[in-house]
Amino acid sequence: MEKLFKIKQNGSTVRAEIIGGLTTFFAMAYIMFVNPNILSNAIGQENWSAIMVATCISAAIGTFLTAFIANVPFAQAPGMGLNAFFTFTVCFGMGFTWQQALTIVLISGLLFLIIAVSPVRQKVIGALPASLKSAIGGGIGLFIAIIGMLNSGAGIIKLDQASSITALNLTINGGVNKAALLTIIGLVIISCLMAWKVKGAIFIGIIATTLIGIPLGVTTLPESLTMSGITLAPTFFKFDFAGLFSHGVLPLITAIISFAMVDMFDTVGTLIGTATGAGMVDEKGNMKGGDKALIADAIATCAGACLGTSTVTTFVESSSGISEGARTGLASLVTGILFVISILLAPIAGIVPGAATAPALIIVGVLMVKGSVSKIEWDNIEIAIPAFLTITMMPFAYSISDGIGFGIISYTIIKMVRGKFKDVSILMYVLAALFLAMYILKIIQGLI
Repeated sequence: MEKLFKIKQNGSTVRAEIIGGLTTFFAMAYIMFVNPNILSNAIGQENWSAIMVATCISAAIGTFLTAFIANVPFAQAPGMGLNAFFTFTVCFGMGFTWQQALTIVLISGLLFLIIAVSPVRQKVIGALPASLKSAIGGGIGLFIAIIGMLNSGAGIIKLDQASSITALNLTINGGVNKAALLTIIGLVIISCLMAWKVKGAIFIGIIATTLIGIPLGVTTLPESLTMSGITLAPTFFKFDFAGLFSHGVLPLITAIISFAMVDMFDTVGTLIGTATGAGMVDEKGNMKGGDKALIADAIATCAGACLGTSTVTTFVESSSGISEGARTGLASLVTGILFVISILLAPIAGIVPGAATAPALIIVGVLMVKGSVSKIEWDNIEIAIPAFLTITMMPFAYSISDGIGFGIISYTIIKMVRGKFKDVSILMYVLAALFLAMYILKIIQGLI
């Protein structure tokens, strides 16, 4: 393992890598059930099990690729937000069938792969100024905290349909919101363990919170283990190339570009933000193995489309394992193995409730904001505005890529207006133009 992953060279230990891999898995295990719930709206409830299997296999493939190609502790799986875009925008909004949508995901993955294997891959991460890299880290910190509080089964906050803003959600149906209570208990446990500098605090907190959830009725123990439903047949290679142009060229181009752009910049944002917060970058803010991680992500997206799931991307929950000391691909290998095992032991994998992993995401959010935001030159308004937009747009728009997009566009425009054209790299101009083009296409699509 030392020869393969260079554990000591990266300042880690086998124990830290295993704990990190376990922690990352439990922090993102919810995707095995959330992804099928969302995609089955378009693909069909009768195919829920097939989507679940596709989710686990694609996550394992992407995570293994990250381990062996890039040797970094990042895990992959079908991305949240991208699955919603697949279902509610591409299928329900644009009118594509789920088979055509999978075909679009495949094409977008191939487009991303072409970019990743080209010389551009070495410049994508390095093109971003240091201030935006730090802002991305802070933005992701807030983003995953929102995920923990809102969408991970925690129930601490909820979206108020009347006012379209979030609000505290400590009671439900006239009683105590037990999921929210369990999340708060877990938050206290992990916070105290970290304050006492206990190694593996996040992982221990997840296990302890899961156990406490049993008497509360939040943690559900499986009645039996079953092998039924383990099949990919309903979704495997179900592509429809012939029908792609049935709704016109513009919707097709919009969908392909949107998938590719969001996938690429969700991945870049996650890699930069997490690595920066964990001190895994060099003096220029670049992460070793980051370009290879992009290749792994692109290949995983193509594989996921073949299996029957939406775009696979690098998960921000990887920061949970990194916070536990993971620094190499061994942690990713552990996470990937657990996804494979989960195919056979789905009920066991589902024991850990979202309310138990939510505190981990909130705590990691604290660590990422702490490690990133302080590095931004807030006294320089030319830097402060793009940084602020980057940080705030991620949680408010519920999109890492939108945060990056607003940051890049605003940074480029401000520098141009100030006449500081040389402060902006050529690739930054290209990225700003691509993001503007994507938003314009979305506006045009919305008006048609």
